[in-house]
Amino acid sequence: MDLIINARQAGRKHALIEKQKIVIDDLPVNPSLRDLLTAVVKQQVTAYNDKPLEKNLLPFLSQEQITDQAGTGKVGFGSIYNENKADLAKAQETALLAYEDGLFAVFADEEELQGLESTFVLQPETVITFIRLTFLAGSYW
Repeated sequence: MDLIINARQAGRKHALIEKQKIVIDDLPVNPSLRDLLTAVVKQQVTAYNDKPLEKNLLPFLSQEQITDQAGTGKVGFGSIYNENKADLAKAQETALLAYEDGLFAVFADEEELQGLESTFVLQPETVITFIRLTFLAGSYW
């Protein structure tokens, strides 16, 4: 199934990820939030681990690549300098713990998904939005 993913951060004008399509094969029609999070993390870890380690002798970017990347706010070569592979089980556990700790919220279209066991109807046009929450620092008095 194709999912449309957004990632935003509270207080930022531009999205971290804007309507990116990802393909997830093992997701039911009425998944729980836990199923969704583990499936998205699995897809992202697999994509990260499958990315080739390139060693360019003369790295360069074309003007078109620089312009495209400048629109996202970061221009880079996309190289992975850490040769260690990500651990899927640990990444899934970390994502679930981060949700339980309130570090991010998840929305399906305009409806917030609350609780890891809550289910929702997943359709091809459903947009899943992850919002990274920012805690305010300060004192009580």
